[in-house]
Amino acid sequence: MTMNSAENRGSEQLRFEAEPDWLTVLRKKGLDAAGTLQLPKLEKTNLQRWPLQQQGACRKPERVPALDELPESIRGWVHADNVLVQRNSGPLISHLTEALQQQGVILTDLETAARLYPELVKSYFMQAVQTEENLLTAQHAAHWSGGAFIYIPEGVHVENPMQTLFLVDESDTLFMPHVLVVAEERSSVTLVENTMSSLQKSVGVNQAIMEVFVGKGAKVNVVSLHQLERDLIDLTYRRAIVEHDGTVNWLIGEMNQGETMSDTASILKGEGAGSDMKTILVGSGSQTMNITARTEHFGKNSSSDMVIRAVMREQSTAILNGITKIGKGASGTNGQQTEKILMLHPKARGDANPILLIDEDDVKAGHAASVGQVNPEQLYYMMSRGITRAEAERLIVYGFLAPVVAEVPLEGAAAQMQALVEQKLGQVKEVDQASISE
Repeated sequence: MTMNSAENRGSEQLRFEAEPDWLTVLRKKGLDAAGTLQLPKLEKTNLQRWPLQQQGACRKPERVPALDELPESIRGWVHADNVLVQRNSGPLISHLTEALQQQGVILTDLETAARLYPELVKSYFMQAVQTEENLLTAQHAAHWSGGAFIYIPEGVHVENPMQTLFLVDESDTLFMPHVLVVAEERSSVTLVENTMSSLQKSVGVNQAIMEVFVGKGAKVNVVSLHQLERDLIDLTYRRAIVEHDGTVNWLIGEMNQGETMSDTASILKGEGAGSDMKTILVGSGSQTMNITARTEHFGKNSSSDMVIRAVMREQSTAILNGITKIGKGASGTNGQQTEKILMLHPKARGDANPILLIDEDDVKAGHAASVGQVNPEQLYYMMSRGITRAEAERLIVYGFLAPVVAEVPLEGAAAQMQALVEQKLGQVKEVDQASISE
């Protein structure tokens, strides 16, 4: 159980800078619920065994006025003109072009949005993810800080990707960003979300939530790339509510070094709604990565596809949970899912759990799952043509992950994901090869 001392602060300390009363009431609701709720029960993972200690102090940085005044260490990770950067517990900068401002687009930190656009934020905040779902969501509702609010008005199409960057670089720091995306009817946007750390001693927990609301005929693309260091635990919920003929496309890279739990869900409410979800993860060391991808179909003629690909090294463990649920009345639905785990070490573990829950007759649904090691015949074929074993294994792994990595829409973010894959695959290469050769 996490943040016990934080939960005893009292509701008088829950109010952040000049926030509206309704938000303080919601924080108090989360604090009260946290006293009675339990940690979520995960498939083959006991969160009670993870060191979920108190989050730490709320540390907000001094804002910078312009992108070129960002510290050099941060500037190198910014790849878009329309960007929000959070450092530790609060916003460092938010930049939106004049052209998008004139079209009514909003990009700001969530605390500011709650003050400036209270009715708009109140209508959506903690509506896709409910406060009282479990202990983690209740704690988040009570103690989140900073975050991002992205609003796209009806009929507006944002051509270039927008970016949010959440960085923790101080120990003993509250790190609970909340991203809220609202895309009105017939609008479109692509968001690249980065969560990362830079700490000498990285002990802590990231409890993050992303809520995405896709209006009728709207399209939202979300790229979510997490790269937290070994002693940081990542607990993330991502959830989209999709209306009539709306579409949400997820592209997720779980590149953390430490324990990871993520739950990404698309709720297809409207007729003709669609979801495409692609996730890659690379495990190393002794880390456990429990990854859940869910699609719930309620609208007729809705469609979904999910692909999860995991590469596990050393003694790492992957638990992949793919869940497709088709509700009564969702006729004409088509839901497909695939989970594949490639293990590069005899002690690596993989568990793929495809689940179909169907309560309607007139539907199409299917799943596929595989867990295995590098095909020795492929290795032999490539090595017979002069390719070293190390390079052959590398090419096979990149081919395994390529269908996801190649789809990152922002050039800088794509290079970042590629570099992270190479880093996680390369840091234990010699040990793995020696073990496999045995």
